[in-house]
Amino acid sequence: MIRQIHKLISPSLILSLWFFLLINGCVRKEKETMLNTKVNGLPISYRRMGKGPALILLHGFTQDSRVWRPQLEKLSEKFTVIAWDAPGAGQSPDPPDSFVISDWADCLERFLDSLRVEQAHILGLSWGGLLAQEFYQLHPHRVLSLILADTYAGWKGSLPAPMPEERLSACMRDASLPPSQFVEKYLPGMFSDSPTQEQRIELSNVMSDFHPLGFQLMATALAIADTRNLLLNIHVPTLLIWGDADKRSPLSVAYQMRNAIPRAKLEIISGAGHDSNLEKPEQFNNIVSEFLLPLSTSK
Repeated sequence: MIRQIHKLISPSLILSLWFFLLINGCVRKEKETMLNTKVNGLPISYRRMGKGPALILLHGFTQDSRVWRPQLEKLSEKFTVIAWDAPGAGQSPDPPDSFVISDWADCLERFLDSLRVEQAHILGLSWGGLLAQEFYQLHPHRVLSLILADTYAGWKGSLPAPMPEERLSACMRDASLPPSQFVEKYLPGMFSDSPTQEQRIELSNVMSDFHPLGFQLMATALAIADTRNLLLNIHVPTLLIWGDADKRSPLSVAYQMRNAIPRAKLEIISGAGHDSNLEKPEQFNNIVSEFLLPLSTSK
């Protein structure tokens, strides 16, 4: 009977009920214990699991380190997996309002210094993929390999005009939305048309904690970036992972980037949207492991 009732209730109604309960204190959001460090006086929160070669996980612009839960749980069997809350996301406070993508890249380098991580495999999703590219450009000696998932060569470098400007204008307006409306607008673009209800609620929980200023700064970084020339000069092993149902960064962007990066490999996950790591975690984790393990054992 419960299953039959569940089928009759629309996903949007379930989410609306969840937000009502949350706002009225009927749902308690557990605040996980985080590790913390400081970079030039700026507090950074992060998660760390496992032992082995370092794998750094960089989240997207509406999210934080919680989106990497399936990777922290599984990939930590073979790697030291570190997922930060970038300044302006999660439990890390907002950076100065002058922050640009190179500032995040330099902050990431000093973050690794604070953890005594000399070199690492870098995995970036969406905005985190842009950050991974910038980090490689500024600090190539720290990068063992790049994994770029459902990302862009910047909006300017990957999307036709006037889409970058339109997306940025929308982000600037939407940063003032209450969390429930923000999630209602942006959540559908993060998945295919058929995520599980558990996945929708998990990501809603993350996105409802977005930082308005951090969101605006990250959106600006994406909108003005054009890394097409950089892609031609990436000389570490590079893997691209894409969901074939990505609504925000379509497969055409994946092919563009694969063709530009020397010897890059592209893996496509069937039935996955923009957050392919969360929607199809088993496939995503297997692809990452199969790419990284030979690189790690050859060191």
